[in-house]
Amino acid sequence: QVQLVESGGGLVQPGGSLRLSCGASGFSFSTYTMNWYRQAPGKERELVAAITSVLGSATYADSVKGRFTISRDNVKNTVYLQMNNLKPEDTAVYYCNAFRRLASLKFDYWGQGTQVTVSS
Repeated sequence: QVQLVESGGGLVQPGGSLRLSCGASGFSFSTYTMNWYRQAPGKERELVAAITSVLGSATYADSVKGRFTISRDNVKNTVYLQMNNLKPEDTAVYYCNAFRRLASLKFDYWGQGTQVTVSS
């Protein structure tokens, strides 16, 4: 059974930091691209950061570049999102996603989300 379980969300003041974790099980974690998405109230879900399976190359949305860092531990089957200098506009539910394309097949798994609220 595939599971993605996020943790680490919460309430933080502007300028503060949080580290999100996503523990994975039930699939070959090291072969999947891992992504963090977020969705704010009334807005579409957006891709925040991604890290590839083999090289561990990371990409970021422009809105978080220089503030967020995605990383992965293929031994612990966990992906992280370090969020620094948080802003109120970072408030959203953050979702972990595992994605892999194999020939014509697409494998796409989601966690349940964790709330991040940035407010004074």
